[in-house]
Amino acid sequence: MTASAPRSPFLSLHLIETLAAVLPVRDENAQPKSLVFGGVERHMITSQARRRAERVHARQRANEGRGALAGRSMGVRTREWAILAGRALEDDHGWASEKALTTARSVMEASGLKFGDPQKKTVSALTKVLIFAPSDAGTRIADHIAAHATEIEDWLERYLEAKARAEEAKKSRRGKAKKAEVAPEDGQPETDASGAAASSGLPQLPKPTRDAVLLALAPRDAVDIALYGRFLAEIPESPNVDGAVQTGHAFTVHEAEQIEDFYAAADDAKLDRKRNALSFLDSADDAGAGMTGYQSLISGTFYRHAVLDRRQLCTNLRAAGMDEQEAEAAAADAEKEFVNAFVEAFPEAKKNSTASTGSLPALVLAFEGERPYNYASAFQKPVDEGPVSGGGEGPAGPAAVRRLLRHHAFVSRRRPDLRTSRVLTYDPEIDVLLRGPDMPEGLSTVEHAEDLTP
Repeated sequence: MTASAPRSPFLSLHLIETLAAVLPVRDENAQPKSLVFGGVERHMITSQARRRAERVHARQRANEGRGALAGRSMGVRTREWAILAGRALEDDHGWASEKALTTARSVMEASGLKFGDPQKKTVSALTKVLIFAPSDAGTRIADHIAAHATEIEDWLERYLEAKARAEEAKKSRRGKAKKAEVAPEDGQPETDASGAAASSGLPQLPKPTRDAVLLALAPRDAVDIALYGRFLAEIPESPNVDGAVQTGHAFTVHEAEQIEDFYAAADDAKLDRKRNALSFLDSADDAGAGMTGYQSLISGTFYRHAVLDRRQLCTNLRAAGMDEQEAEAAAADAEKEFVNAFVEAFPEAKKNSTASTGSLPALVLAFEGERPYNYASAFQKPVDEGPVSGGGEGPAGPAAVRRLLRHHAFVSRRRPDLRTSRVLTYDPEIDVLLRGPDMPEGLSTVEHAEDLTP
């Protein structure tokens, strides 16, 4: 029996998809994002939008008991961990709502996290930054607080009193500074007469409780944190994770074409009155749309690319406490779900008004290698969608597929580490192309996304 060849450290994924009249990602002015490449402007779907769509897609499937990661721990990225911990104290331990939230917020704040202005109810219980942590972090924090309620309540009383005194001292210093028309330098902590920082004197959180908070927020065995990584600078002791997934911005293979869609929204009550009007004068009073406006939409054929670093993924899972065998099994499951999400997931902006999430790729190319390979240069020259008879390349979808496969075949002849190249299509025209005489050598055609990874 022949032993299977060792898996290469990197899995490269490349995809061609065509979208019509959508707006999956917008800039601060609600306009489509773009970049200049090959001397022309292209539409762009940012890697951030893609990564979130893929991460959420995998998490939802796992939570629903579907896919390779069914039943495994997953993460949640939110500013609401104090709210979630407070809710767990209420639901699981019977604490009063206000007491539960105050305790959870104070415990997490004393652990090193920064929260919004306590005077503003909308943000007072939200951390300053999003924290990507295992989904059970709030429950674990609540369980520890409930188990050590007496000690924590004693600490909390002293902590809140000290904070109130510090706030009063701060207000007093501000008043004196205002009278003297002198303010502390920007970026410097306000100090009292003794020069001590205003925050001094706050009782330290008991070490076992702080350790419990840090452990709850640590990446632990959350597979999507091992995949996509995280960075939390506020607590140096809380480990950061270098992601195992590299994602490129998707861009159109041709010059961008944007349309400004004028829309008119009807007022149902006005139309009902008009429909039942007894005279043309009554009908005229209810003429016109209820609201009008413009929205920008884009169409085009996009190239997108992502890479999975298998060694980094296993390293992250081992760092989470898994032994070598467990890490390899979890990594294999994570790889299958990552490939599925790369093919299936799509940003949900305007999904109801454009049905953008129903798109399927024209082609997915997957292969292994000793390093990542990005084929963006295959589309540096924009695709010319003019007639082939006139020197053009025809429709962008098939033209982009032909370019991508030619590019891959060319690179493969010069890079012997490329192996197990596989392609998947959901386009019958592309399927004919893949089964024709022009199909590059060394490619295997598969019919399901999970078959793209060996």
